[in-house]
Amino acid sequence: MILYNTLTHTRDEFVPNEPGKVSMYTCGPTVYHYAHIGNLRTYIMEDILDRYLRYSGYKVKRVMNITDVGHLTSDGDTGEDKMVKGAKREHKTVMEIAQFFTDAFFADCEKLNIRRPDVIQPATGCIDDFIKVITVLLEKGYAYEAGGNIYFDTSKLEQYYVFHDFAEEDLEVGVREGVEADGNKRNKADFVLWFTKSKFEDQELKWDSPWGVGYPGWHIECSCIAMKYLGERMDIHCGGIDNAFPHHTNEIAQSEAYLGHKWCNWWMHVLHLNTNSGKMSKSSGEFLTVSLLESKGYDPMAYRFFCLQSHYRKNLVFTYENLDNAQGAYRKLVAKIASVLREKDRGTVDAEALAALKAKFVAALDNDLNSSLAVTALYDVLKASASAATKLAAVEDFDKVLMLNLVLAAKKFIADEDAKAAAAKAAESAAPVFSDDPAIRAIEEKIYARAQAKKAKNFAEADRIRAELLAEGIVLTDTAQGTTWSKA
Repeated sequence: MILYNTLTHTRDEFVPNEPGKVSMYTCGPTVYHYAHIGNLRTYIMEDILDRYLRYSGYKVKRVMNITDVGHLTSDGDTGEDKMVKGAKREHKTVMEIAQFFTDAFFADCEKLNIRRPDVIQPATGCIDDFIKVITVLLEKGYAYEAGGNIYFDTSKLEQYYVFHDFAEEDLEVGVREGVEADGNKRNKADFVLWFTKSKFEDQELKWDSPWGVGYPGWHIECSCIAMKYLGERMDIHCGGIDNAFPHHTNEIAQSEAYLGHKWCNWWMHVLHLNTNSGKMSKSSGEFLTVSLLESKGYDPMAYRFFCLQSHYRKNLVFTYENLDNAQGAYRKLVAKIASVLREKDRGTVDAEALAALKAKFVAALDNDLNSSLAVTALYDVLKASASAATKLAAVEDFDKVLMLNLVLAAKKFIADEDAKAAAAKAAESAAPVFSDDPAIRAIEEKIYARAQAKKAKNFAEADRIRAELLAEGIVLTDTAQGTTWSKA
């Protein structure tokens, strides 16, 4: 399996630290608001990686944090605490909105068939772990106290900008987002490990620490939670590309300073979901959530399918037209699978043919998780000159990774089509109900006879009945709902 490593900028064969086992960390949500579909694109692609590793025989342990404290509106340790901001907006406590939006996040994940991680850890549950690591960083000289806060000293590192070879002045934190620089920092790139002087009087979450009452910075959370559950050497760390700097850069800095050795081998970053006006966010344009898409008639599986049709390392542009195309393609795909299910003589599974079909699917995902080629391999199954049983076996096998509910949706499609056909047949065979008024009944009987003549394609008889009624002063009007009449 070849995976692109954002850290090395190379495509390399994936080899875990321990044969047959994979330790995997995925940055979780900051639970101050609903996740938008751009956030969820990242989780869908991480889910594909997780499922494909398991499909390939690895025993995977995946850990995710829940950020319920410490994430400020600027990643450069400035601005308002996102959790406090959310609490004000919703008129609830921080913990109330944390629980509410955590539940909402996993409800969206369930709709999109995103597997729950093996370990889900809220940051507020690991305060002692944060304090322990920060204490060691201070003892080693990698951290310092200034202005009541604890900062990481990036000047102690041989290389800080590990993902890109940036010049420090090009990444000056402080002028970003129109905020003032933190005068307590020794170096522009230094970041907060622990706040002991809240910027806001109403900061709700605070804990005792050796440096005074305060709360952790955002970056320390993921490092500590990952080390707590996955140990000192990790295989894969995932997240959106906007996490690469400064969040993941800071994670590497503090983790490796604490451990004294390399921490994580592979870094996987999913690129943005954009709109025509740029990067999707919670503050610009229509707030696009799974629930909003559902309210507009879109199946969550159509959105998952939309994401899978593009490689995770390419920006993906969202428009309703693009989603319409994806939903149409998904429905056609389901209909094709339904036609295979309808085959009365499905034959038997041809092991050799099935292996050949699976080889294309595996090759696609082994090629840096190329989900679009994996979808192509799925279409190739339906075009193959193989038995229906072989095709269905391949579809069910591929869907262990793609998780598009393909066979389930095809069965529902068949049930719906059969129900429509049965309803139409029942309507055809139902005896007509005529008026009790003899004059009106005579007109209705002729209209019914004309309808039966048209159904039998006896248009001459249908025209004769229309002319007969017209001679009697009755005008017929044909509509999509049936034929109506009125007096001339």
